[in-house]
Amino acid sequence: MAARKHNLALAVALSLVLVAAADLTVVLLWQPTSRSVLHDVLVVLWPLPALVGILVGAYELFLHRRLVAEFGRISGPGIVEHLPPGDVLKAFLTAIYGTNDANQDVISGVLGGTGLRPHGKDLTISTSTSVRMQLQGIDTKTYHLVITQTYQFRHNVPVDRFVILATSNVLLRDTIAAACRYPLFELYYITDPSLFLESVDDLLGSTQIAVDYVDHDGNRRSAAPSQIPPVEVRFDQWSNYLTFFREPMWPLPKLSPHDHLSDLRIFECDLSAIADDHLVSAIRGLSVRSRTLQRTNEGFCYWQPPYPSYVEQIIFDARGLGVDESPEHEFSIMPFLFRSNTITAQWQKAEDLDDLTVRSWLLPGHGVALMWREAQL
Repeated sequence: MAARKHNLALAVALSLVLVAAADLTVVLLWQPTSRSVLHDVLVVLWPLPALVGILVGAYELFLHRRLVAEFGRISGPGIVEHLPPGDVLKAFLTAIYGTNDANQDVISGVLGGTGLRPHGKDLTISTSTSVRMQLQGIDTKTYHLVITQTYQFRHNVPVDRFVILATSNVLLRDTIAAACRYPLFELYYITDPSLFLESVDDLLGSTQIAVDYVDHDGNRRSAAPSQIPPVEVRFDQWSNYLTFFREPMWPLPKLSPHDHLSDLRIFECDLSAIADDHLVSAIRGLSVRSRTLQRTNEGFCYWQPPYPSYVEQIIFDARGLGVDESPEHEFSIMPFLFRSNTITAQWQKAEDLDDLTVRSWLLPGHGVALMWREAQL
């Protein structure tokens, strides 16, 4: 389209120059014997189309691209900063990839679920993140997966609530990060549906949360790790927390909460409950320690960030997996990241596991898995 307009402008410029040349030819060759108004008009006006044509041609050939580039350099960043990030990224992806519903996955990956909100610039972005994964064997069949996650946010997150979501449904697991309407949340996936309810109870009884926050007077404060009594969200209120219960959300159609009463639970924690009689206005940093019940014979566990996070390090402690008459296990770290410093496909004893130094951004969909098998003799 731009090339077509450019060619049209050049054609108009050339036409104007030709008209001026024709006028000048008429003026030079036509010498009326008596005074002629038309001749006088041609004498006066013939330079005008030539001047306009030359200016248009010069603009299109020499000035247009330079001016557009300069205006873009000067005003582009300022304009972009005042637009909703989701709209900016959507326009960019459409220009690169074309119109495709799957572009929404890229937007939610780069910006997090809040980036899909049409109004929003309140993005949850962690610029310093650390993770610790610990395996605690219960018996030969089950173990506790204890995960401690610490986040420091780029901007204060203006919220005083923390949402816990637990599911055993694969489709919900893969969509909740983009669908959650609350900026601070944690998603837990229980791979074995038969353990779902028991694992959720274990999760609620073990979760501890610490926050760095801003109170209503604007003072920065910190609250030590504490258990916050979670309040379960009734299923008829789920649409206030997850978009796909309110409207279709590609690739999911609009879902009914009644169809997920057995594989989804949502809880809300009031962060002011640990704020030493202060009211939380915004969150600067967050630490969450939680425990879920898992099957040992699944042979793996994993961690993924709920929102875009710059991860410093992921620590593994699998020494407690073996209990009673459990066979000896060996372990392998399998990252699915932009990059990592770990050599994959190496099997090691639990005490030989190295920490994973990441120092890179992880987006929803990225993560790291810890795999295990019986030790090979």
